[in-house]
Amino acid sequence: MPSPLGRVVPLIAWTAALLGLASAKTVTYDFKIGWVTANPDGAFDRPTIGINGEWPIPPIVADIGDNIVVHATNDLGNQSTSLHFHGLFMNGTTQMDGPAQVSQCPIIPGSSFTYNFTITQPGTYWYHSHTNAQYPDGLRGPLIIHDPKSPFLNESYQQENEIILTVSDWYHDQMQDMLPGFISKGNPTGAEPVPQAALFNDTQNLKIPVKPGTTYHFRMVNMGAFAGQYIWFEGHNMTILEVDGVYHQPAEAEMIYLSAAQRCSFLLTTKNDTSANYAFVASMDTSLFDSMPPDLNWNVTGWLVYDDTKETPEPATVDDLDGVVFDDFTLVPYDNQTLFVKPDREVELNVIMDNLADGANYAFFDNITYKAPAVPSLYTALSAGDMATNPTVYGSYTHAFVLERGEIVQIVVNNLDSGRHPFHLHGHHFQAVYRSEDEAGTFEDSNVTEADFPATPMRRDTFVLYPDGFIVIRFRADNPGVWLFHCHIEWHVASGLIATFVEAPLDLQKSISIPQDHYDVCAAQNIPIAGNAAGNTVNFLDLTGEPKSPDTLPDGFTTRGEVALAFSCLSGILGVIVVAWYGLAPDATDASWVEKRTGETQAAESVERSSGATGAEPEVIEITAVSGGGQGKA
Repeated sequence: MPSPLGRVVPLIAWTAALLGLASAKTVTYDFKIGWVTANPDGAFDRPTIGINGEWPIPPIVADIGDNIVVHATNDLGNQSTSLHFHGLFMNGTTQMDGPAQVSQCPIIPGSSFTYNFTITQPGTYWYHSHTNAQYPDGLRGPLIIHDPKSPFLNESYQQENEIILTVSDWYHDQMQDMLPGFISKGNPTGAEPVPQAALFNDTQNLKIPVKPGTTYHFRMVNMGAFAGQYIWFEGHNMTILEVDGVYHQPAEAEMIYLSAAQRCSFLLTTKNDTSANYAFVASMDTSLFDSMPPDLNWNVTGWLVYDDTKETPEPATVDDLDGVVFDDFTLVPYDNQTLFVKPDREVELNVIMDNLADGANYAFFDNITYKAPAVPSLYTALSAGDMATNPTVYGSYTHAFVLERGEIVQIVVNNLDSGRHPFHLHGHHFQAVYRSEDEAGTFEDSNVTEADFPATPMRRDTFVLYPDGFIVIRFRADNPGVWLFHCHIEWHVASGLIATFVEAPLDLQKSISIPQDHYDVCAAQNIPIAGNAAGNTVNFLDLTGEPKSPDTLPDGFTTRGEVALAFSCLSGILGVIVVAWYGLAPDATDASWVEKRTGETQAAESVERSSGATGAEPEVIEITAVSGGGQGKA
């Protein structure tokens, strides 16, 4: 396994090398996406998706205002791919957002695709595959956008003291091997596979060298597929400055929680002496797991190394700590943006986990589990003319909502499930207006009113919904595009917990164009680039032939089911009668019963003789012992 220290030095070097890019206008990356072999937890060699023959994959680093160009070539050979730049608004370039069959066609093996977009926001982000639940196989890395005008730079920290720190869960099996078993009738409860390990910077036992009396700026990203992480630094506190790319008023924390896809930027000031090294820990949120493998180590440990000649101490466990997990809902945005009032559009979504007719468990918003359309939704919006404002054209299974430009949109998500869900909105930050406690029920049944909402709500792009509770978020529809809203547990993305927001589609038709190489990857796999969700360009309201999810289970019994039930009931009744008769029969092995039956037979024979009966053969009784009773055979 590579040296843990080697995971920190390249990231710092990448950051330092790109510090002088403030005057640069274009930052270009050439990515050849292919298979490598990796063993980050030292337990199991496995195929992993790398870039340019290496893994971990490189961070993307730029300054606000830069233009980023990524030339992506798929050298995987056996899987399609795409890249999503998580948290970036993609203002004016929704075609660069990355989800397959939403803003582009998947990039098939042997094809190339160029992403070209301008950075309009600073902060801590990440990039990852957005095709077929692929990113947990390794295609995910940090994306850092520096801000020379940051209110904290030079005042609270120096740029050279910035450290990128990623955390993630890790599976020993490939996603394409696990998915068929996950979404199958053999897993009717929808139990998600439990990771085998947790990682810091894609390794374990990470050591970060630090200097005494120094303030470091940590940029932390949870790139995991499933597990949220509790994170703490022993002997040190964190001062939160930014979450999900949004500056907030500094807030001190002993322990933070990052769900899959969330980010947090914080300051950490080291001690003035070098007498000891200190552990820092990420502990997976095991409440998300349906089962706990006995050999699972749900913690990963790293160390702040003041003196590499001294020992690295064992960390405390999460149960041993007195610290309270910081509640991100209490953050106040640095710009003091006030609450969006009187929403123009209200969307209410219920999270449901249920089975369909194939016996597998799926994830639903209301009664819809997502199924990708035949035509990427963006291409439908661009080709539908005035019909683009009709949500029907985007299909029955994309759960599409069409928004007008400038609308204030409120989304209420009610969790009718017993697990946590981190919900992510593409193309926007949103105001986190309300989050209930566990088991609070639905928003409609609560007594929550506008008066309960904060005057200056915190903002981010990924927000955790608690079990059997609800959240309320608001955003302004000021970014024309096609944007997904989905749970960022990758198993739930795969099982359909996705909705689609189509924002100002008529404006899109006037403002963007699709590059030829984007259309080329569609042509290479015969995916249509115009038409409704079924590919119909003649009648956009005719969805005949659209991709569908499996049929729903019937509400009641079908005729065949009723007949089957009747025969089952009849068979059951007859079975009970037979068992009762069988159980009440005398026991042929009981000596008293044999003696009595023999006496009755002899008495009968005596009567026959006394009555002068002749020529009749005597009755012979053969006794056969049978377990559980007796059986007479003449």
